[in-house]
Amino acid sequence: MRLFYFIKSVLIKNNFSTLQHSIIKNKIMKKLIFILLASFSLVSVAQEELKEGVISSKMTMSSDNAEMNSQLQMMGETKITTYFTEDRVRAETSSPMSGESITIVDKQKEKVLTLISSPMYGKKYTMTDYEAPEDLGDDIKITKGDQTKTILGYDCQQYNVTMKADGVDMTMEIFATDQIKAQTQETSQFGDELDGFPLFMKINVLQQGMKMTLLYDVTEVKSEAVPNNMFDLTPPEGYSKMEDQ
Repeated sequence: MRLFYFIKSVLIKNNFSTLQHSIIKNKIMKKLIFILLASFSLVSVAQEELKEGVISSKMTMSSDNAEMNSQLQMMGETKITTYFTEDRVRAETSSPMSGESITIVDKQKEKVLTLISSPMYGKKYTMTDYEAPEDLGDDIKITKGDQTKTILGYDCQQYNVTMKADGVDMTMEIFATDQIKAQTQETSQFGDELDGFPLFMKINVLQQGMKMTLLYDVTEVKSEAVPNNMFDLTPPEGYSKMEDQ
């Protein structure tokens, strides 16, 4: 999840060290998270479809700026594994450069635990209250596209998203399926504008003439029981609390 916060830190400062500070502070990038990783914040699942299971996905980043692209390639591919039930989510991310993170959301307890293990910061955690996402406002526009495609056997509809905020222009192409009836608090705000569960996203970000492209692909969807201990909100031994900066 924190890879998306890294978009802004790279564009503004071209510096990996701003990543963790952005996680805590950057409200604008939180808005991007609500769309980019809507599939990680499941609220309820309709009928009998996909009430509990595991989703595997991957992300890659590139840029038309040679120096930036070199740094992004050093990061390598980010792998994401998401475990979910109707009211709990655990998203694990891993990349060669930025390390590993785990985010656990428990909507019944209204708590969010984030664990970060990185070469620069070591092992840190944050514990925050779960908050309903803010209204995304007029700076984000969502339109239904004309294309459809089949991904992992699911029929997917194209959606296009545009956003401009804080000097950052963003366009996004999403292919979502209504065959996976997973509702999110984020996507529910869009009503009929975004119907379904995202299986593919292509995000283009432009700031100060520099362009960055992020590709997100769901590679596997499995319906299976997830053990309760996967959603334990107790920080593991060896992790220290990350203070606001």
